[in-house]
Amino acid sequence: MSGTGYLLMKSIHVLAVVVFLGNIIIGVFWKLYADRSGDPRIIAHTIAGIIRADRWFTMPAVTLLLLFGFGAAGIGRVSLRSPWIAWSIVLVVISAFAFMVKLAPLQRRMLAVARAAEGGGEFDSATYAHLSASWALWGSVATVAPLIALVLMVFKPL
Repeated sequence: MSGTGYLLMKSIHVLAVVVFLGNIIIGVFWKLYADRSGDPRIIAHTIAGIIRADRWFTMPAVTLLLLFGFGAAGIGRVSLRSPWIAWSIVLVVISAFAFMVKLAPLQRRMLAVARAAEGGGEFDSATYAHLSASWALWGSVATVAPLIALVLMVFKPL
């Protein structure tokens, strides 16, 4: 039974990783696509969609990947002190920090700047560009860290 339980836990963990990484990577695509339009209505709509997708997909996926990752480790008797697991946990924490402390507030501020111009007001492109550059930096941290964790989980080095 523990073999089946382990494989089930691991399967849900992997599925959650796919949803998590897929959503954050495709969010970058849509933001860049909207930014190219230069239209604050399209930008606002896209950023609002990214925020909603984070709420509906990214956050639940993180919860599931952690729960089922720890569950699989427990059932499989894999030590959390194994370097590939320990470093992966550190990288997910770094990603979560970058998202919660930096990205989420930046997304709300970018949305506010774009929405301020929706009603015919002037689009503050300089402020938006500054916020967008910060978003790119912290988004890179939030995306690259779990990608490295994925590689560690697959290769299990050390």
